[in-house]
Amino acid sequence: MIKAEFGIIDTFRKNKMYSQYEPQKYHCVAIDDDVYINDWWHKLMEIDTFNMSLKQPQKALSRWGITIIPPESLPTFLMIVENDRRFYKDPNLFALSNLVRQAISKNKYMIHFGV
Repeated sequence: MIKAEFGIIDTFRKNKMYSQYEPQKYHCVAIDDDVYINDWWHKLMEIDTFNMSLKQPQKALSRWGITIIPPESLPTFLMIVENDRRFYKDPNLFALSNLVRQAISKNKYMIHFGV
């Protein structure tokens, strides 16, 4: 499995460059990049995100890098995850959904580590 990992940034620093691969620090949940991200790509293009810092706005995810997902983009991301037809069959999608819901409830930024 080529994995995409998602975690919650507990204390987001607006001027920080999030350039280090630290999935354990953010208690990341991994999903299969080839299976899910490819299928979701056209929907992910609707989400406002940042490439490693707030100074680099973009759409979707950095497939081979680090993405910051702001709180205002999380409801759309959650809808993409939960509307996947495989949602109830893959415990990793369910875990990702729970993580996104937690970030939404706490108004937190999320981090994504690409392939």
